[in-house]
Amino acid sequence: MDAYGDVTRRRHRIGAASGLLALALLAGGCTAAGGGVEGTPGTAGLRDPYFPKLGNGGYDVRHYALSLAYDPGTGRLDGTAEITARAGQDLSAFNLDLAGLRVSGATVDGAPAAYNRAGNELTLRPREEIRDGAEFTVTVTYTGVPEPITDADGSEEGWLRTDDGAVAVGEPEGSMTWFPGNHHPADKAVYDITLTVPAGLEALSNGVRTERRTERDGRVTTVWHTAEPMASYLATVAIGRYETASATGPASLPVLTAAEPSVASGSAALRGEIPEIVARQAERFGPYPFSAAGAIVTVDGTLAYALETQTRPVFPAASFDRTTLVHELAHQWFGNSVTPATWRDLWLNEGFATYAEWLYTEEYEGVPARTHFERAFAQEANWAFPPAAPPAAENLFDPPVYQRGAMVLHKLRETVGDRAFDEILRGWPAKYRHANASTDDFTAYAESVAGKDLDGLWKVWLYGDDKPAAP
Repeated sequence: MDAYGDVTRRRHRIGAASGLLALALLAGGCTAAGGGVEGTPGTAGLRDPYFPKLGNGGYDVRHYALSLAYDPGTGRLDGTAEITARAGQDLSAFNLDLAGLRVSGATVDGAPAAYNRAGNELTLRPREEIRDGAEFTVTVTYTGVPEPITDADGSEEGWLRTDDGAVAVGEPEGSMTWFPGNHHPADKAVYDITLTVPAGLEALSNGVRTERRTERDGRVTTVWHTAEPMASYLATVAIGRYETASATGPASLPVLTAAEPSVASGSAALRGEIPEIVARQAERFGPYPFSAAGAIVTVDGTLAYALETQTRPVFPAASFDRTTLVHELAHQWFGNSVTPATWRDLWLNEGFATYAEWLYTEEYEGVPARTHFERAFAQEANWAFPPAAPPAAENLFDPPVYQRGAMVLHKLRETVGDRAFDEILRGWPAKYRHANASTDDFTAYAESVAGKDLDGLWKVWLYGDDKPAAP
């Protein structure tokens, strides 16, 4: 996510009869299915430190195929989600996260499945229990007017309605407002997103656009393919009267940007710098990890923050500046490719992206990273808590996660030297490319590159409650 200065938040946010039948089936516990399988339900929630009910256990999603039709006039979304997953246990039932929308049907491997809603949990019980290790396909049809989620810190996320369309952002849990899934960053998957909207509107998403067609009723359908694994909070949709521009980045990387008409001309020059910025970052962080790049710029008022949505970050016009752009593009390596194991590890996203800003000004504007470090050290807000231990969900996007997170990296650089630090900058996103990693993974990796114990550094700068006497 983005930043608004050193001390402010940085977010660079059935019918009754069938329902009773589903409840009765779910209440029956596990039963022996064909082949002697006796499964148990997957857990509802992955017990994340801040969002214990987010995500679900018992399976791993491999692919989402989302088909969405949106009517901006009524705000109605009609969706079909086809989810391909692999069972991690013998499953008698499993859950998907879904907020608000009405489910009209569900199947597992083509056979009708019983389902039940309880809050944001959609529980499905397949006709035949699923063997551990088996691949299976879930199809859920749903409809409704998506409602945004208000986060603990007061910001809004999810499906955000605009005058002529919508913008969907999902950090940390808003993606469940527009499609069912396993909405914890630990379960990454490949995506195909098909969007059908009224003629005259653009519909954009992550990855590469593989098809655009006009339907018989005049509506326009576009299909977007994300080939690399993506956490659900990084999925995005933008619908409206966008103006688009295409360019080519390093290694023939396709770069697609879009901006709403009133901010298109004002953002055009900076959008045109994206190929160059990506190329510069690739020199420091290693090869760009995805098959597309770009940005989406909206008018102010829809979003209160920028977000690093995978391959195509989203910005309100007021925050579309070079510093924020550098930050969100750096997230493609740090956060999007290497994704946190839990939300407690968020500093690995934001600390690195903030330090990428410091590196950029050091290399291209003549402002040493040490200068940024000293400024951050002097700000008391950065010492409210350790970056690796935010006290609650509402603190995940507070200054210590960003600024003190970057300070940890600068102290690491000063401790191990530029040569080893540069190896860490490139080696960390290479070692965990398209995977999940924790704070413990990072500290162990940094020590392996440095060839020495760094417990003293971590104790003071990463986990310490007190501000050191000197920077």
